[in-house]
Amino acid sequence: MHPVLRTVLQRLALGLLTLFIVSIVIFASVQMLPGDFAEAVLGQAATSETVAAFRRELGLDQPPVIRYFDWVGALAQGDLGTSFSGRAASGVDRSRDVADLVGPRLANTLFLAGMTALIAVPLALFLGITAALRRNSLYDKTVSTATLTTISFPEFFVAYILILLLSTLWPVFPSLADVGRDMPLWDRVYTTALPALTLTLVIVAHMMRMTRAAIINLLASPYIEMARLKGEPPRRVILRHALPNAWAPIAAVIAFNLAYLVVGVVVVEVVFVYPGIGQLMVDAVSSRDIPVVQACALIFAATYILLNLIADIIGIVTNPRLLHAK
Repeated sequence: MHPVLRTVLQRLALGLLTLFIVSIVIFASVQMLPGDFAEAVLGQAATSETVAAFRRELGLDQPPVIRYFDWVGALAQGDLGTSFSGRAASGVDRSRDVADLVGPRLANTLFLAGMTALIAVPLALFLGITAALRRNSLYDKTVSTATLTTISFPEFFVAYILILLLSTLWPVFPSLADVGRDMPLWDRVYTTALPALTLTLVIVAHMMRMTRAAIINLLASPYIEMARLKGEPPRRVILRHALPNAWAPIAAVIAFNLAYLVVGVVVVEVVFVYPGIGQLMVDAVSSRDIPVVQACALIFAATYILLNLIADIIGIVTNPRLLHAK
């Protein structure tokens, strides 16, 4: 078997094993959440018999091990379960499938993440490459200082500053990112501008700094010196010789930040009241909606593992020692 294919298959197996372990951690963590859904719905006046009957109806009376394997078995069949949110003390069941709740919210989060990535990734690569080419210049110091300043503040602080500047003092964008399913594309982009700008300012520094460091390290390599001695222009040296060999670390940091756009978007969604999966998870935790919390957490974990797996594969495929193995 080719070394590249073998290594990729090993990474895939490791990713599946990691996801299985993470599912155990997620289930155990959700069980440790304070409060109980049955008690929260029925209220303090409910008798212990009523609470026990309601818990039995929800399946919460089963041992945790049985409930875990029931959950994993349903996941293997593509079933995320049924939300508790439609259950009422009157016995009326208006609950919905978790997939129906998560689907639209996940689409909104992916739209926000994709919009941010389209801005942040090219900007970070451009700033990182140009800063590396002009190392220790005024441009390099200015870009580094600006990006490190933005990364030093938490997301909610950056979000509130942007709301103050671009929504209150100068009302350019709306402060609430309330998007609808049937909203036209341009209206959706306009409404999502402030959350996307917040995330861009937060993540662009990571990618820019890693790109700059990777390019600077490679510029000191012997084959780069040889290319320069041959008289090749700086642009060709960077694009043809340095950048292809820098893709492994750059891809890793890009994947990490893209995973953050989906996993760490919770704070930004809450600040802007954006109807994404992060906001849904916060609401589910508040209402003790266990199936929704578990589904959101698993989606976050799977996204993080998948993007890091893609970064590993890019690093493997771009490794000349594996591509030209003897």
